[in-house]
Amino acid sequence: MPDPSESRPTPQPPTAQPPSADREPITHSIHGETRPDDYHWLKTRGRADAGVLGYLNAENAHLDAVMSPLRGTQATIYKELLSHVQEDDEQPPVQDGEWHYFTRTLEGKAHPVFLRRPHAGGEEQTLLDLNALKEREGLDNVWVYLTRPSPDGRYWAYLMDKTGQEVWELRVLDTQTGELAEAALTGISGWTLAWHADSSALLYATEDDTQRADKLWRHTLGQPQSTDELLLQEDDSTFRVGASLSENGETLLLASEANMAQEWLALDAHDAGATPQMLLPRVRGTEVTLADGGDHWLALTNAGGAEEFKLVRLPKVGEMDLQNADEVVPYTAERHLTGMHLFKTHLLLSGREDGFTRLWVLPRTVSADGKSGYSAARRVEFPEDSYTVRIGGNRVYDTGTARILYSSLTRPTEHLDLDLNTLETVLVKATPVPNYDASQYVSEMVWATAPDGEQVPVSVVRRRDTALPAPTLLYGYGSYGIPMDPSFSMTRLPLLDRGWVWAIAHIRGGSERGRRWYDAGRLGHKMNTFTDFVAAGEHLKAAGMAGDLVAMGRSAGGLLMGAVVNLRPDLWKAAFVGVPFVDVLSTMLDASIPLTTGEYDEWGNPNDAGAYADMRAYSPYDNLKAGVYPHLFVSTGLNDPRVAYWEPAKYVARLRTLEEPSSGTLVLKTNMGAGHGGSSGRYDALNEAAEEYAFALAAVAGELQGE
Repeated sequence: MPDPSESRPTPQPPTAQPPSADREPITHSIHGETRPDDYHWLKTRGRADAGVLGYLNAENAHLDAVMSPLRGTQATIYKELLSHVQEDDEQPPVQDGEWHYFTRTLEGKAHPVFLRRPHAGGEEQTLLDLNALKEREGLDNVWVYLTRPSPDGRYWAYLMDKTGQEVWELRVLDTQTGELAEAALTGISGWTLAWHADSSALLYATEDDTQRADKLWRHTLGQPQSTDELLLQEDDSTFRVGASLSENGETLLLASEANMAQEWLALDAHDAGATPQMLLPRVRGTEVTLADGGDHWLALTNAGGAEEFKLVRLPKVGEMDLQNADEVVPYTAERHLTGMHLFKTHLLLSGREDGFTRLWVLPRTVSADGKSGYSAARRVEFPEDSYTVRIGGNRVYDTGTARILYSSLTRPTEHLDLDLNTLETVLVKATPVPNYDASQYVSEMVWATAPDGEQVPVSVVRRRDTALPAPTLLYGYGSYGIPMDPSFSMTRLPLLDRGWVWAIAHIRGGSERGRRWYDAGRLGHKMNTFTDFVAAGEHLKAAGMAGDLVAMGRSAGGLLMGAVVNLRPDLWKAAFVGVPFVDVLSTMLDASIPLTTGEYDEWGNPNDAGAYADMRAYSPYDNLKAGVYPHLFVSTGLNDPRVAYWEPAKYVARLRTLEEPSSGTLVLKTNMGAGHGGSSGRYDALNEAAEEYAFALAAVAGELQGE
């Protein structure tokens, strides 16, 4: 069993006295308002500054002092978490061309091994052992994101990040020699990796100074990166570029996309010298997902007022008019369409109804005159009432089966093969979870009433023998239209097995109840996200389900945490504020940092007085005030490019000057060698979860230092 302490840096001498950050007062002025900011220096000096590092290290030392008496509990929880991990395991293979590709994990090894074996049978081949690479190159962390085999199967390309800063390098393995085919390409975006059909060239993207993918390139294998061909350049700072190979392998689809608009171009995948051809120019507010249907295009779009999206067919020749296109799946307000995957004889469609994920299959047809079409959509049925299902990895076009993934709050993820003709499923593999008996747990959905009367769904899971009310962890996100669907996570088990309830608030800003749910929780409606979460917590207590409430959220969910702690500090016993977007105004007023300009459609542009006022009303850092606060565990990564370390650092520094003596314990953890997602190794990730759970248990038990 790995010792998690081996992967932790040697701590500084612990200090029970919280650190105090230096104050260097400045004033921000805009729209007639001045905002004092004593801790802006944590941003302007940068992460390499001795003063910045000194403060972050001092906070880490304070965390060690607070956690020192809890390390035994943390170690116990870590062992419990590890007991639920099938350490020697492999993911079900996905066929791509003549090979089956898969990953394997090995006992005691923190990272996966990438492998393949011939579809026709034969010996497996190791493509990349991340454990060996990490040791060979002396890396603290390593991430591999996109991987793509060449169509002929000879080459295997992958994107790798060594710092957590999400600045990638592109490596291409020659599977015949076992060596890299060429020197790594550097400064690559993590958004794009796609091959031409003849395996001679591949497409990738690079980023501007704000880490926005603004250029799309074609690289000919074996040629210097300096000679690569620029295919597309996006000068609008609210758009980013990307590319993918169509399911039928005929077209490279190029997109320039913003949060609320897409522009589409096409390349002939069989012509490595082809130039992009415009398909659909951008229209602000009109969203389109495109697929190549052979003699037509398929478009999933909200054009023409289809708020929850419709599926239409567009001609390959002539004008592509979204407003008057032939409907394949008409718009209805009761069904939110979210994605599709096209096969030779069927279309698999994903979406939502009644708040839950759904799949539909449309058989493809051919008329007497040779024109292709689609039969009526048939919904795929499952036995449970509450579940999460999504389209899995599918890389074969001419097949009658589709890989899908199925889960629920009590049911670990199952990899299923869906027969596209009969709609029956066959279990390929159920994710093994040792020492877990699903029959001992029960889940349900309850409904909370928001201040405006809207009904907010809350998914709840607990052990059957848990006496209520019980300590409850309430998790939330509520941004970008990303749903927090009810699926299984073994990392919840240590709390559930200690008599806790785990709840997920499906608040506005996500898309659990459709696109309208998202739109009702962004821009000027953003406050709904926070009041929905508070309403969920209040309901759980009023219904006799929750005793002490502990809140948790990460990234935009960290913004949620900061906002709800400001709104109702008395409601929460503790809160976990993970990699949090808490200095909203400073970030969104700075167009030079990653993500800002691309997120005006989500939060607004605060250079506009109305949008500024909306953000000013909820920005956690700007709404801190003197008072009693709950226990707070704030975390960040020094290399985080999405929510920079200085946001949570400024938040904690200011909060230390405002919290009254009767407030809970406040800690800031900075991972000095990682970014937004935390440590890359699976054992480190388990240990980080165990640390947070030990803090939560101590908070509820009244055992945190100083109480």
